[in-house]
Amino acid sequence: MTDLVVLGFSDREKAEAVLRLSTELSRQELLDLEDAALAWRTPDGKVHVRQSHSTTGKGAATGALWGTLFGMLFLMPVFGAAAGAAAGATAGRLNDVGIDDAFIKEVAASLEPDRAAVFALVRKSTPDRVREALRPFNPTVIRTSLTKEREEELITALHGF
Repeated sequence: MTDLVVLGFSDREKAEAVLRLSTELSRQELLDLEDAALAWRTPDGKVHVRQSHSTTGKGAATGALWGTLFGMLFLMPVFGAAAGAAAGATAGRLNDVGIDDAFIKEVAASLEPDRAAVFALVRKSTPDRVREALRPFNPTVIRTSLTKEREEELITALHGF
């Protein structure tokens, strides 16, 4: 079962650092993310979102590969690659799994200017090690899909109470 955790940060740089940290924690097999995103609000109130997993890009790359292979069968690899990339990108866009884009934008719109949030859809983790790694960034828990007890444990652990 996956859990959604949305953490708030005082600025975009801290949130970006946490996304980089999540990659390192994944390499150490302490964190397994299904999806992640970064959202921030600029001083003028504009909301920006950056997804960490692009299904459109992956679909285009996969489609180009298969299109080239099929194109080679019919002696038209360039046409096959182009057609495959277009079909793969469309399929990837339609197959957007993970954190709902509308939810990300809704939460991001509620951020104060100059604030940021990291959205993480966690498959599994080593909770004590992940919390310890996050503590220096002083995150606030904005939303989770955790039970009330587990959410309170997370809040307590992140703030070292």
